[in-house]
Amino acid sequence: MFARTILAALSASEFTPKLVLTQPDRPKGRGRAVHASPVKLLAHELKLPIAQAPNLRDPENLQPLVELAPDVLVVAAYGLILPAQVLALPRLGCINVHASLLPRWRGAAPIERAIMAGDRETGVCIMQMDAGLDTGPVLSQQRVAIEPEHTAQPLEQALAEVGGALLVKTLRGLPAPAQPQPTEGITYADKLTAADRIANWRLGADDVHLQIRALCDRMPVRCKINGAVMQILETRINRHNAPGALKPLPGTLHKVSKDGLFVQCGHDELVITRLKLNRGKGLAMDAAAALNGYPDILHAGAIIDSSSPTSTH
Repeated sequence: MFARTILAALSASEFTPKLVLTQPDRPKGRGRAVHASPVKLLAHELKLPIAQAPNLRDPENLQPLVELAPDVLVVAAYGLILPAQVLALPRLGCINVHASLLPRWRGAAPIERAIMAGDRETGVCIMQMDAGLDTGPVLSQQRVAIEPEHTAQPLEQALAEVGGALLVKTLRGLPAPAQPQPTEGITYADKLTAADRIANWRLGADDVHLQIRALCDRMPVRCKINGAVMQILETRINRHNAPGALKPLPGTLHKVSKDGLFVQCGHDELVITRLKLNRGKGLAMDAAAALNGYPDILHAGAIIDSSSPTSTH
């Protein structure tokens, strides 16, 4: 949705794109039905020309851009590497709308990684692209606070709205000088994988809570409990651990109530307040509904297995 919001901002300005590049339609969901990207759907609505090349290395895929001879090429969450011939094509270069304060969180998943790291703020950079991974000089940037309630999707939407307005403002000022990125403070937002969905209960509750916040919208943290697969959608932290008291092993569901499922972590407790189980219709439910429906699975003393489940149902 980030790229769709950027396209909407461009199309509402004097910089309506002459061509929209988006990746080919791909199968999604359990049924693996082929779906168009949100960018393609919006481009159809706006009656904009669309190209869906699987890559931009082959000459036939590059030809529409060559014929267009653009002044500037805008990139937002495109997901494909731009080869050197594309970077050199526009008169004013290729400009990327990147959802972080560079050089922090270069790479594929800057929004989720910022939340997982506990960052208090992030932002948007409008950068001049070069051959590196988000290494180009920055034309403009704007900071955005990461609120305690932010999960990835609402934070992404906030960044996209800021990014769209900032992009239009930046385009109006081209050509303009760009500032090289600092050489200190470089971090990489690696692509999210199945390993990111595994909870390590030996960590503190703060760390696991941040992980769940970052991933709950798209690929929730998963674990096994009494033979069922649980996806954790919402949590809070309970710091009411009595000093010196004997604590259960990390990963133990040592208390259950309608207010939540209390899981012992390396320190403090994580309280699961919303979840899914691969039982019944597999719907999201709050703790009270989960306990009413599945007391044989969610009971005090149960151990939550942090190894990777093989089924999500």
